[in-house]
Amino acid sequence: MDLQKFSEENFEALLKLHRELCLIPAPSHFEEERAKYILEYLKVAGIENAYIDEAKNVICTMGAPSEKMVVFMAHTDTVFPMDTPLDYVDDGEKIHCPGAGDDTGSLAGMLTCVKYMAEHNIVPKRTIMFVANSCEEGLGNLKGTRQLFQDFGDKIEYLYSFDSKPFGVTNKSVGSHRYKITALTEGGHSFGAFGNRNAIHVLAGIVNDIYAIEVPVIGDSRTTYNVGSIEGGTSVNTIAQNASMLCEYRSDNVECLAIMEKKFAEIFEKAKTNCLELKVELVGNRPCMRVDMDMAKLQKITDRAREIQSKHFGIEAVEKSGSTDCNIPHSLGIPAVALANYDGGGTHTREEWVVRESFKPGLRISMELILTESGLL
Repeated sequence: MDLQKFSEENFEALLKLHRELCLIPAPSHFEEERAKYILEYLKVAGIENAYIDEAKNVICTMGAPSEKMVVFMAHTDTVFPMDTPLDYVDDGEKIHCPGAGDDTGSLAGMLTCVKYMAEHNIVPKRTIMFVANSCEEGLGNLKGTRQLFQDFGDKIEYLYSFDSKPFGVTNKSVGSHRYKITALTEGGHSFGAFGNRNAIHVLAGIVNDIYAIEVPVIGDSRTTYNVGSIEGGTSVNTIAQNASMLCEYRSDNVECLAIMEKKFAEIFEKAKTNCLELKVELVGNRPCMRVDMDMAKLQKITDRAREIQSKHFGIEAVEKSGSTDCNIPHSLGIPAVALANYDGGGTHTREEWVVRESFKPGLRISMELILTESGLL
């Protein structure tokens, strides 16, 4: 296949698809409308086996039956609430819209390739599965990928996720534990009940203790913590009876993750002595890579993804750690990498943007990788 010609001829179709996807709100757990749109898009292209599963993943397969299959995926959800204004602006150089890049840009590129293959009767020599998956972001907690591996885990040889910052390949998973902490106290009038325990003060103590943690380091590992939001109380003249917060820790090392789990548990236990009740709810659990991963197989697909990305973007792609849908296969010992098929910035902000022309090399990256794994290149 002439990949240059392919990317030029399908550029406008990708832009149209990208715009239509961007304008469909898709917060984690609420991807129904995008899923329906994608299913119809695939059906029109002639892919009759496409369907939506119970986790709102859109799934289809192509190719000759094989004992093991390769999965290509891009996630449908974005970080933005349902009521976020989706102002799509194409200024000729950049396309601006919340979610334009992560991961709608990746999704549009992958789907354009799938449609082209179907319409031109390009049949892989092995089974290739394409997945527009749900719930990758935040408290989506990788629901879509968990469902995928529950249903097909023993049939997947390895996985590629189109979801990463440009010019890099994510091949090491950052695991995380995320908590919602709620403190309950007596509260009361700020003057008349002065001295009663304050729920906000309880959480402030927890925050102070978290930010005093000395993070563990094992080898070249990286471990972090964060308090992302805090809310509660009634008024300025009321001692807060309840307050809640969201916090997390992350690490690309399973031993460090366990150390942080113990440190957080000690902090929460200490705080329980300073309030009526402290509710600790685990709201997110992203696993690390399994220690018995076949590193040779992982390196093989890492090198393949880096080579193809570097060739078409013209910039040497680096290996890096990240929190992506690859966390699930990595935790099961299945090789997986995430890579970019567009260039952009402002990720997770309302000012998010993609470089318009970057979709052309992105199409070449996606298609060459798919055809290579299909045994057609």
